[in-house]
Amino acid sequence: MSSFPRMHVSLYVKNVQNTVQFYTNFFGQGPDKVMADYAKYVLEKPSLIISFVQNKDRVQSNFGHLGFQVETEERLNALLTIARDKNLVQKEEIGTNCCYANQDKFWVSDPDGHQWEVYYFHHDTSFNDPRFEDSSATACCMPPKVEKKRIRLSDLNKVTCEPDSGCC
Repeated sequence: MSSFPRMHVSLYVKNVQNTVQFYTNFFGQGPDKVMADYAKYVLEKPSLIISFVQNKDRVQSNFGHLGFQVETEERLNALLTIARDKNLVQKEEIGTNCCYANQDKFWVSDPDGHQWEVYYFHHDTSFNDPRFEDSSATACCMPPKVEKKRIRLSDLNKVTCEPDSGCC
């Protein structure tokens, strides 16, 4: 039985086929409707209708993120195991203080960079992880990946890394 009202989200994507492959793995079910430039999933848990419209010119990054709160730590761990097995997990955070709440969570990103967090809420906090305030963070408590600088063997005698750049 469906829960109403249900949330509906529609996202622009570059390639519907790649998107369907990702979300079928992430949601653990196939789409309810697929067209050449459109796909829609109707989920019962969580109660959500999400559609994807292929229009690469309208795909935008850094809009924020989407997420699911789960009922129990056991459910979070079960979903994390599935996401790990499908090589979807980008980051895991256990006991993090994000958005003024203590949570356990993991993050995935779809082929167009839409970030999803799946989290279990422990309790409210008055402390927020300072990474949330960082203007370079790509989502709550998710700093951008640091790309390591590639160097040639002939450059090993030269200074190639800036302090705190993450390349060394």
